[in-house]
Amino acid sequence: MAANGAPTSYTPSHVLQAVVAMRGADREAKKQAHEYLERFQKSKDAWTLVIGILQSEADAEAKLFAATTLRGKLTYDLSTDIPDSELLALRDQLLLLLKHYAAGMRPIRVQLCVCLAVLAIHMKEWKDVLPVVVSALQGPESHAAVLDFLRVLPEEVTEGRKITLSEEELSQRTKELLSDNADQVVQLLVNYAQASAKPADDPLLMECITSWLREVPVSTIVGSPLCDVVFAGVIGDSAFREAAETVCTILKETREVDDNQDIIQVLLPRILRLRSGLDKVIAEEDTEAYQALTKVFASAAEAWVVAVVREPGHFGPLVDVVLECAMRDENRDVIEHTFDFWYELKQYLVIERYMEARVQFVDVYSRLVNALFKHLQYPKSSSGDENDLFEGDREAEERFREFRHRMGDTLKDACAVMGVTDCLSKVLATINKWSAERSTATSHPGVVPHWQELEAPLFAMRAMGQMVPPDESIVLPQLMPLLVAIPNHEKLRFATIMVLGRYTEWTAAHREYLEPQFNYIVSAFQTDSKEVIRAAAMAIKYFCTDCKELLSGQVLQLQTFYDQILDKLPDLSQEEITEGVASVVAAQPPTELYKLLKLYCDPLVQRLMNKANNASDDDGKVAVADHVQLITIFVQTVKPYSAPGTENPAVKYWQEVFPVLATIVENFLDFVPICERICRCWRYMIISNRTAMTPLLPELANKLASGFAASRQGAFLWVTAAILREFSEDREHVDQSITQSIYAFFEAQATTFLRVLNEIQPSELPDVIEDFFRLLIDALLYYPHRLVPSELLGPIFEASIYALTLEQRDPLSATLHFLRDLLTYGGDNPATSDALPADVAAQIRTIIRALLASHGEKLVKQVMAGMMITFPRDCFADGSGVLLAMFELLPTETTAWVERTLQLLPQGTVSPAEANRLMTKIKERIGADPGSMRQVRALLQDFTNTYRRRYVAPRDGLGQLEADRFRFNR
Repeated sequence: MAANGAPTSYTPSHVLQAVVAMRGADREAKKQAHEYLERFQKSKDAWTLVIGILQSEADAEAKLFAATTLRGKLTYDLSTDIPDSELLALRDQLLLLLKHYAAGMRPIRVQLCVCLAVLAIHMKEWKDVLPVVVSALQGPESHAAVLDFLRVLPEEVTEGRKITLSEEELSQRTKELLSDNADQVVQLLVNYAQASAKPADDPLLMECITSWLREVPVSTIVGSPLCDVVFAGVIGDSAFREAAETVCTILKETREVDDNQDIIQVLLPRILRLRSGLDKVIAEEDTEAYQALTKVFASAAEAWVVAVVREPGHFGPLVDVVLECAMRDENRDVIEHTFDFWYELKQYLVIERYMEARVQFVDVYSRLVNALFKHLQYPKSSSGDENDLFEGDREAEERFREFRHRMGDTLKDACAVMGVTDCLSKVLATINKWSAERSTATSHPGVVPHWQELEAPLFAMRAMGQMVPPDESIVLPQLMPLLVAIPNHEKLRFATIMVLGRYTEWTAAHREYLEPQFNYIVSAFQTDSKEVIRAAAMAIKYFCTDCKELLSGQVLQLQTFYDQILDKLPDLSQEEITEGVASVVAAQPPTELYKLLKLYCDPLVQRLMNKANNASDDDGKVAVADHVQLITIFVQTVKPYSAPGTENPAVKYWQEVFPVLATIVENFLDFVPICERICRCWRYMIISNRTAMTPLLPELANKLASGFAASRQGAFLWVTAAILREFSEDREHVDQSITQSIYAFFEAQATTFLRVLNEIQPSELPDVIEDFFRLLIDALLYYPHRLVPSELLGPIFEASIYALTLEQRDPLSATLHFLRDLLTYGGDNPATSDALPADVAAQIRTIIRALLASHGEKLVKQVMAGMMITFPRDCFADGSGVLLAMFELLPTETTAWVERTLQLLPQGTVSPAEANRLMTKIKERIGADPGSMRQVRALLQDFTNTYRRRYVAPRDGLGQLEADRFRFNR
């Protein structure tokens, strides 16, 4: 291998040196080795070399890399590199290799099994696959290899779209390899099980059965001796995980309970007999076995949930054992596996026809809630440090928080079945019990003993909030006074505030509870806990939003409070509390809004100017940008209606603020966050106030034009797009002269962009390209009769082709969406907001087709190059959509362009036979029915995907060299 990473030749020694380099610590050496091996994997030399490495005495990692590389060669390069006449010899070579590694390392053996399976899919003339493989791998030492091959075969056939076979060929091969061999495979597995001393302890056997369950009728497995083996494996010692997975797969295949009644009646007692194993695994603290059993019980209950609600008496024991798994789970190891079942069962129990079952299962859900309350409790600190309950394990803490929210979803399910009153009664009872026990206990000042037992029902109450209607009048009137008397403990106060914030809709309907709750939250801003303060800010937002009418009388006092605490809050809390007070302002009479906006926003504007005057570094500038967001929240929230021709109070105030924002933009044109935040504010002024913004349009347009020309930032185009939409010709009360001026303003912005793009590479301004083409989508939607016939369209179309050289998803997506929309105007179903007059539509169709005729070949080349080489995967659908639109408009010309594009591909990458096959299929579908035309899109997607996987995308194997040495995940 040359020093710069370019191969002098592909030899075994070079390849093995590169493999060794990949394990080292030298970054540059690893980079060179990676590039070398990546090229090697796609070379024709790799075939002979990797087989040689597999036959050599190289180390295990090198052999695994060789086997993985061979798998990639067979998947992607077989049809181009190996003549059909040599396939039989290659097959025999693979069988010899597999025989050699049959008793060796499983990762290498599995890769070779995959290789053989891929070759079997390719070799359409190889009809006796199973007999040949089994015969070649005779002997007890090869049983594992046979099982691995049988396991991977269905998986590889399912992934057959990676292989260069037509849909018809793949369908036929699937039948030959899977359907026609199903009975033979089952008999092979039965024979193996009967010949084995302990088949229930063989994980390979379990995996093989699981793999073939997609192909074999589940009744065949259940009715065979394999069923006994699998269930014995669930309570065995060595293969319980794999056996449990097999049982779960069997159960999934019986979801259609009406079609599988006989099978379910066979399986149900077998499942229930597994219950006896629970005591053993719990006593032995065998977490993995406990999980395996729980998955089996939960999967059975979930698969048969329809039968459960139809016959609750018959299937009740199954539900009971699922509940038992959840209730006996001391360490929250298995309960999560039951959550899906409780949800699915709830979905049926809330239906009127299953009311009888609901009555029977209410007690089950009641006991489940008791278990959840226990699981919701924070752990008790072993060190006594209340601030470090997880002993420094932040991952464990995060997992616990996430887990609690999942349990909260299950609590909602319980509410739906039991009714919110019964669930809230449990919260009330738990709080009262805790309070009674605490009243008799002695404690040190400031210490709340066993606070976890009180915090858990508070969290549960918060989780249930979504289910509680505003008219609940039985339990909440008893609970709310208790909440505002909760002891002063950080975790308890946080939990209480979060509960109060969740029940603001209820409070709005019960105004007598508003004042104590609101005061409780306001007092929280005096604490030192940042977490409590953040919770309080969020709660204020919800109180002000849902109780805005009730708080209207305090709108002036609320401003004083807001002004006093704002600077003490973190940025997110500032935004939340601003959103709340803005909601109260918005609820005031329109005649008061101008004065209230001045009262609330003048201090914000003053703070903004002070921050801008003192922004000498990036942190100071970011603070300016963040503060603009607070003003934007008022813009978004306070949007009064004003009749056409009357003064809008909000716009009147924003006219006063606009010069300040404009000055800040001019002073910070080189700082993107400030420009983006202020442009966002202006954009929402347009969206919120719509045509009432007319008085501000001239100044705004000037600032947008000069700002974009000077800064080349796409944010100025956002606002332009909003103006185009809100002042389009189809809007009522928009003067024609204003529309004319706005379109002229758009053309000026577009001209500036095209001039900029002519001076630089697209890669230098990807964000601006994205914003420009999103602007064009709006311009095309609202002004097609102006944009399409204009002189700008040709340069814009060429700019779109130029932009397709990018490799970033968002600008590419915007450009492709624009092209797809534009091409619709060449047909009979244009993407316009209103129907066009017939003569205008005909003129536009002619223009689009002429544009495509002159530039279409360049577009085809760029889209196909993108799909084959540079586009992110998310852009493939849009790329093929552009090609489909071109085929629909100019089928003959587009076919010729595609054919010429194929001829430009590097020699040897696409054989003439492949190219001819693609073009023949395309031509067969051109001019046929519309469904056939859409098949052209699928053909191009398959072709470009295959090319990309073969020559561009990295092959498997390199990542494994950088991972743990013998780890193999497939």
